[in-house]
Amino acid sequence: MNEVIVSITLVAVLFALLAGSVWVGLTLCGVALFGMELFSARPAGDAMAMTIWGSASGWTLTALPLFVWMGEILYRTNLSENMFRGLSPWVNALPGRLLHTNVIGCTIFASVSGSSAATCATVGKMNIPELRKRGYPEAQIIGSLGGPATLGLLIPPSIILIVYGVAAETSIAKLFMAGVLPGLMLAALFSGWLMVWALLNPDQVPKADAEHSLKWKLYESRHLIPVVLLIASVVASIYTGIATATEAAAIGVVGAFILSAAQGALTWATFKESLLGATRLYCMISLILCGAAFMTLSMGYIGLPRQLAEFVGSLNLSPAMLILALGVFYILIGCFLDGISVIVLTMGVVLPIIKAAGIDPIWFGIFLVITVETAQITPPVGFNLFVLQSMTGKQITYIARVCAPYFFLMVAALVILWLFPEVATWLPSNM
Repeated sequence: MNEVIVSITLVAVLFALLAGSVWVGLTLCGVALFGMELFSARPAGDAMAMTIWGSASGWTLTALPLFVWMGEILYRTNLSENMFRGLSPWVNALPGRLLHTNVIGCTIFASVSGSSAATCATVGKMNIPELRKRGYPEAQIIGSLGGPATLGLLIPPSIILIVYGVAAETSIAKLFMAGVLPGLMLAALFSGWLMVWALLNPDQVPKADAEHSLKWKLYESRHLIPVVLLIASVVASIYTGIATATEAAAIGVVGAFILSAAQGALTWATFKESLLGATRLYCMISLILCGAAFMTLSMGYIGLPRQLAEFVGSLNLSPAMLILALGVFYILIGCFLDGISVIVLTMGVVLPIIKAAGIDPIWFGIFLVITVETAQITPPVGFNLFVLQSMTGKQITYIARVCAPYFFLMVAALVILWLFPEVATWLPSNM
């Protein structure tokens, strides 16, 4: 009963601070400070200072700002335009035709940005006008962009997987490898849905562009070479063991600079913009992580995670029921908080529970990221919905409705992941 009172009190403080528009990182620090002062004998001041310093100065976390910077650099190049030119000749014969450029473009850009919002904005800026000009239905243009853009959270290098790896003290390199096959599986599900829709609604699909020879298609594919080489250099350096995740991030930044310079997009102005953009985003994430680290320490002194884990253990839930309950919980809480906040807010409590249930933390990280992906296209706090609203001028409710099929496809992916866990665990177990 005591842990229930403590939990209710801390949750009430948490939501009171969030409702008062206090930054998430400061909210976490406030809840941790309140909990330690009220429910433990440990002085909170020096514990907070030492924990925040240790969290912010960890070497593992160095990969995060580097991958963020890489995405910012590439955001200011004509990478997305080149991707469209390279992809469109190959998808012209598929049911749904050029709508598949949204899925494939998001899959490719997710591999170099690590951010769902950046993927949505970058691919959308180029693809939406092109698809509108060719007469594709507005609902399918928006839906096929909003859903697949969430792959930026899953396909490595993923910012949110780095955050999870740091919070769960799990190998980031193995998490990156674990995200590859589920990410490709989701992309295949998205494209499969577009094919089904196109076969059911053939009158809504514009006529195919003029058919070109294989030689011409291969020639146009040259536009994909730079981004493919960059992805390969980053992922292969991790997979082969040549570089750690942090070193691979540095390789990615250097590669992004080379691409930007080769395209003539690297100027002093774009350099400053990319650096400042990365700094702002990383500072926000770092503050959240520092607050989460302090809250984890605070919860440890209070004993709440252990008590909650024992309580959940006493319910004798099977692993399947536990995963089902956590999946519903994360989808609901994701409707109100961004993905990084969701992870760092809950890891201190959830991680002991899944470990006690014998669930692989690597597998759970992928499961968790996919559930967080669904929150990117669900109101009221779906980041991709806001990005698409700014680009299309449509109402949030309309955008959420046309993205709904992709929500259910991600739920289907969670079921597949539970039935066939090797989808996530095979690559990291063979590193």
